[in-house]
Amino acid sequence: MLSLMHHPADAIVDVLDLADQLKASPEWPTPLAGKSVALIFEQPSTRTRVSFEVGIARLGGHPVVLAGRDMQLGRGETIEDTAKVLSRFVDAIVIRTVDHGKVMELAEHADVPVINALTHAHHPCQGLADIMTIRERFGDPAGIRAAYVGDGNNCCHSLMVVGAQLGMEVVAGCPAGYLPDPEVVATADAIAREHGGFVRVVEDPREAVADARAIYTDVWVSMGDEGQEGERERIFAPYQVNDALMDAAAPDVIALHPLPAHDGLEITRSVYHGPRSAIWDEAENRLYVQAALLTHLLGEA
Repeated sequence: MLSLMHHPADAIVDVLDLADQLKASPEWPTPLAGKSVALIFEQPSTRTRVSFEVGIARLGGHPVVLAGRDMQLGRGETIEDTAKVLSRFVDAIVIRTVDHGKVMELAEHADVPVINALTHAHHPCQGLADIMTIRERFGDPAGIRAAYVGDGNNCCHSLMVVGAQLGMEVVAGCPAGYLPDPEVVATADAIAREHGGFVRVVEDPREAVADARAIYTDVWVSMGDEGQEGERERIFAPYQVNDALMDAAAPDVIALHPLPAHDGLEITRSVYHGPRSAIWDEAENRLYVQAALLTHLLGEA
């Protein structure tokens, strides 16, 4: 699962339904008993690492955590060779890196499932958690409007794609020069229209959040963008998710954020720690959607 662009809606719904079941159950099945999953982290991680490790263990499997610098991959071994070797040892590979092409190459040469745990282009596991949270609050997401405001990055892409698959209306409000990938937007919009929704991009944040029942934002300076803090903070200041922007949306609007959040920059503390925040549920839901995804790929509950 490298992105959610090529997965049919019914498969996504199956994973979400299973995630709901796991969240409601104090005791989990163990479809990963006797199986091992490699977790490769070339970037820092809190939620992704902990949720995958805990989820694999609760499903009966064994997580093998690998820092990129500790592997021969960090000393020049090729992605192809790494994929072929790991495929002899483990039953699936989860990787968090910057270059989306690296994940695609790993999947091309691996003989086991590969899960993208974040690249610069897509963050599909986060997208599944986002939609799980929206479903918990509002039910069937078809026809629900979600707004993304800020940098048109990987989280923006994944929200567009998974929202499109489920018939949502996804509007991104991003400044010029920081728009989401136009190919992702076009593909997601075409998918959305097949399911009764749409995807579009505007530059005015208040226009983006009009009638939205979920407002989603992410950090203004992502990993790999260090050194651009001052310029980005100036450009993105009008896109801050604060109480005034929340008030411009639907009355029952919720705030979403993949975390970590930066108080007073992309979001204010009064929002992400306030009564309209669904951010902590969203973070918890990473555990359930990833466990459901692994079950979907590797075993039956």
